[in-house]
Amino acid sequence: MLSRSDPLENVEQLIEGMDRQIEAATRSWPGVEFTDDEDHAPIDLVAYDDEFVVIIGLPGFDREDVSVTVTDHTLRVSAEHDESTEVHEGDERVVRRERRHESVQRSITLPDEVDVDSVTARMTNGVLTVTLPRIEGEPSREIDIE
Repeated sequence: MLSRSDPLENVEQLIEGMDRQIEAATRSWPGVEFTDDEDHAPIDLVAYDDEFVVIIGLPGFDREDVSVTVTDHTLRVSAEHDESTEVHEGDERVVRRERRHESVQRSITLPDEVDVDSVTARMTNGVLTVTLPRIEGEPSREIDIE
């Protein structure tokens, strides 16, 4: 007697394989290091002649919630806050109280060295903009081989 394979099982295996391939490919994108958090803060990296500008969406976070650190090749941004809603009206008992904790961590490898002492950051309406002046490097030169 012939047994039939379940076509849905084959489709599920195909989708799982594609998910693994997409995850592996996006993790190897040059210049961007993804965290394991599902809630990524979207990042735009813009390169100008004399500086990089990184724009990060952090809706719901205040300036005090955000930490920015930079080395000559890496920018790290972390944001964390707790939110709670409390209702106390008269002598009523609280029937429901909800709290939420949010945290985001992002890291981006910069294509060139930056002047860490001249980096500036500003936050407006949940959007963090970090300006990173480039360090002028020595131009490359070809070396003669003896």
